Amino acid sequence: MKTKAIEKPRQSRDQYPSAILRFTGITTALFLLMFSNLAFAQLPYKVKLDQYFDRLAEKNQAMGTLVIAKDGKVLYTRSIGYGQISETGKIPLTTASRYRIGSVTKMYTTVMIYQLVEEKKLRLADTLSKFFPQIPNAGKITIAQILAHRSGIHDAILDEKLRPAAKTNPITKDELLAIICKGTPDFEPGTKHHYSNSGYTILGLIIEKLDSKPYEKALKDRITSKIGLKDTYVATGNIDVNKNESLTYRYTGGWKQQPETHPSILFGGGSIISTPDDMVKFIQMLFNLKLIAREHLAVMKTITDGEGSGMEPFLFADRTFYGHTGGADNYGAWLAYLPEEKLALAYTTNAKVCPVADIMRGITDIYYNKPFEIPAFETWAVSTDVLDKYVGVYSIAGAPVKFTITRTGTTLYIKPPRESAAPLEPTAQNKFQIQGTNGVTFEFDADKKQMIMKRLGGERIFTKEN
Repeated sequence: MKTKAIEKPRQSRDQYPSAILRFTGITTALFLLMFSNLAFAQLPYKVKLDQYFDRLAEKNQAMGTLVIAKDGKVLYTRSIGYGQISETGKIPLTTASRYRIGSVTKMYTTVMIYQLVEEKKLRLADTLSKFFPQIPNAGKITIAQILAHRSGIHDAILDEKLRPAAKTNPITKDELLAIICKGTPDFEPGTKHHYSNSGYTILGLIIEKLDSKPYEKALKDRITSKIGLKDTYVATGNIDVNKNESLTYRYTGGWKQQPETHPSILFGGGSIISTPDDMVKFIQMLFNLKLIAREHLAVMKTITDGEGSGMEPFLFADRTFYGHTGGADNYGAWLAYLPEEKLALAYTTNAKVCPVADIMRGITDIYYNKPFEIPAFETWAVSTDVLDKYVGVYSIAGAPVKFTITRTGTTLYIKPPRESAAPLEPTAQNKFQIQGTNGVTFEFDADKKQMIMKRLGGERIFTKEN
């Protein structure tokens, strides 16, 4: 709010003694120097972040929004790209644009479960048989094990053998539960760790049972209304541009809109829509103990086999952040918090090209003034004659998995079993990566008829079938 200065009679410059004028001039100069030095000390990471996001936009490597906040105050925001692209025009993304945040939803589901525990409506030691005895191993599986992905519940809702309907079709909660019941347990409860979206679907159903209201109403009453999140809610249908929701795109020489996984399939594990601004508020309130008690936040942060309970650790710039990632189709989200500095980072994207993990590493390196060279994102031009040598069906001995490589124009496509084909981006004459994936590369040896898939330091060799 601007305040109006009290008007005083004007005085001419020659009414002031020259000594006073000199003093005033020196003081002003010193003030400006101090202010400029302070500003310069604050600006370098912002300038470089702008340069990084300018490059991402220029090279069509990303579309999305970033928010950095500290002590509850926003330090930096940036949006690049478009939330809607049509023949008649493009609508730019802004910090008000809403995104599907995928599995970041699991943090919100976890918070509601702990709230129920604190209200004595639920115990972490309760077994699943208390709610859904028809699920395999229900008498052995505890709520705590589901939260930590140690239940052994098969991820049936993503298993196309068990969920034959197309991912774009809506599904009822009864149908979801029936599909989960068909799944064979992956292991005995508590003995291993395996990420399970189905487990969080079950947690969403338990919230509905105990609250006697739909999951979306529980989210509103327990979290969004409580801490003032105005742009966070559950998706119940297709992306709605009239609500400023961002459509999902993939870059294949141009931005192409992607089919949508219906949010009813994702439910308690991935159906929330939000903005980075709301996301940083949520995680700040979580760590400020405005949503759950300290003891349950500590459980969320307790890491076993790389996973907490509704929370994951991330090592960025030699610091351990806590939060969650999310994504489906070609959208993604990343929410991270550094408790020691009360620093929150939220990045959402409706078009993954450059791996989101790489972008997050770049953001944190720049923020902490660590060595970081902004990538050139230069693309390799591989001739169609060379590309044709890689086309074919590749398999591996002793495994039913087969990959089909095809060519359209100057682009190679890879099609995994029961999945749609994805474009491969060349990083060398014989090396490629799937746009938007983290650390997965494919190397071809035409003479040996081999395709080597490398991921997380390991590799698998596939042979081209005749």
